[in-house]
Amino acid sequence: MTGSVFIIILNWNGWQDTVECIESCRQLVYPDFSILIVDNGSSDGSEAILRNRFHDLELLQTGSNLGFAEGNNVGIRHALRQGAEYIWLLNNDTVVEPGTLSELVSAMDENRMAGMAGSKIRYFDEPERLWYAGASLDERTPYRCSHRGLNEVDHGQYDTIAETGYITGCSLLARRETIEGIGLLDEAMFLYFEDTDWCARARRSGWKMLYAPASVVYHKASASLGGMESPRMRYYLARNLLYFIRKNHPDTFFSALWFDFFQNVAVMVKKGRFAAAAWAWKGIIDFMQQRTGPLT
Repeated sequence: MTGSVFIIILNWNGWQDTVECIESCRQLVYPDFSILIVDNGSSDGSEAILRNRFHDLELLQTGSNLGFAEGNNVGIRHALRQGAEYIWLLNNDTVVEPGTLSELVSAMDENRMAGMAGSKIRYFDEPERLWYAGASLDERTPYRCSHRGLNEVDHGQYDTIAETGYITGCSLLARRETIEGIGLLDEAMFLYFEDTDWCARARRSGWKMLYAPASVVYHKASASLGGMESPRMRYYLARNLLYFIRKNHPDTFFSALWFDFFQNVAVMVKKGRFAAAAWAWKGIIDFMQQRTGPLT
């Protein structure tokens, strides 16, 4: 295993989760890593708490909530200037095992054309249940992209290193060379699908996406957004799906628009989830009006 790794942990009003994540990272057995905290303009006192708790770690303050994409880009730029050979994007609402990073780097060492690698991710509250075990993304119907193994009990059925459709930004290790070749996360997306877009751009440049199952992460899924019925989540998922498709798979755009409407609006209306449907519809309308960045 070789290469210096910068672990970028983005915090937004979630210092408790961030503390737990960092404490688990301190137990990593990988020999050459640095932890970089990026605070995304928190209003809950996170910056002061984290600086006091981890005075030996570097913390960057963005000054406002820049979203997942731009907030992480602040950290990525800094890490590249510091000579990082790998960048590990790690959600602050995760806990990792001691060997998690070693297994990621080892998998990439053995697959030199792998530009990015992702972990097996289980639910924090149900550690036997899977949240991500690779991903499905069919070029003919990319709008149906989904996590493989979602909600399945982990019986080792996805324990083989393999290429995958995309890697979730919850735990994503990227090579320096890959980032320098394809650029940073797309800040227009603000939140959701920026990781899928990053992977699509890397793949077009000849890199492979790798799922490394021996690298295990436990995720407090959707902790920062209040669950799947969060208006913000529904809005960004609906809007950014269309943005991602138009940018990367334009031939399937009209099918994606049809899919987005029925999955994110019509089905929710049918089930009586009117608030979620309204926010998804707003996301579709804002996409049509070419609105990007944060929800206003």
